[in-house]
Amino acid sequence: MRYAIYFTPGPDDALTRIAANWLGRNPFTGAASTAPATSLLTPTEVAFHTAAARRYGFHATLKAPFRLAEGESEASLDKALATYAATTEPVLIPRLVLGQIDRFFALVPGEVSPELNRFAGDVVEKFDRFRAPLTDAEIERRNPDALSQTEFRNLCQWGYPYVFDTFRFHMTLTGRVSAEESPKLRATIEELFSNAVAAPFAIDGLALFVEREPGAPFMVHSYHALGRMRERKTA
Repeated sequence: MRYAIYFTPGPDDALTRIAANWLGRNPFTGAASTAPATSLLTPTEVAFHTAAARRYGFHATLKAPFRLAEGESEASLDKALATYAATTEPVLIPRLVLGQIDRFFALVPGEVSPELNRFAGDVVEKFDRFRAPLTDAEIERRNPDALSQTEFRNLCQWGYPYVFDTFRFHMTLTGRVSAEESPKLRATIEELFSNAVAAPFAIDGLALFVEREPGAPFMVHSYHALGRMRERKTA
């Protein structure tokens, strides 16, 4: 069993519904949906291009999937996450845009946000005590020969190569796409998602995702809005 701390919009957010429809699965409910038909792609083509992202659900990685450290439990992790969320303020970014990272499409910040990067790094550090050390097999699955020295050091120390200086906030929407297919995917995604990401965007919650068994789809175990403790104190 593995856990992950991700950002994802709340279960009733319009972006959550659009992304669940696009990816073909809602990680809050487990409900599957038929891929949308578009002017440029058939449902079968959409389902093919979203297959890699579907298992993980719509999210941005903050604390990458990990096994629990000895002495910790699902309950202790969830309690710590709830406490952290209640005392942490949301991060506002001007907008999300469609980008491509290593040939897969994702929603990314329209500009660099030092505040968002600090927040992500804080989550990595605060919750590392819950993470069991990586096994040799887990390190090998990350293809360490393809990592930079910094990324490999991050992998060994923090369980994930892309943290702190190598962190890139992204919400994955496809698997790797060839150069020939990229224009159709880009045009389709922009058409479907443009209204949902046009306004300033708040990173305003943390979700505890769980993979109950190897290869199983990741599901939202709990969702915690940021800043709720301050709201209660000032209400």
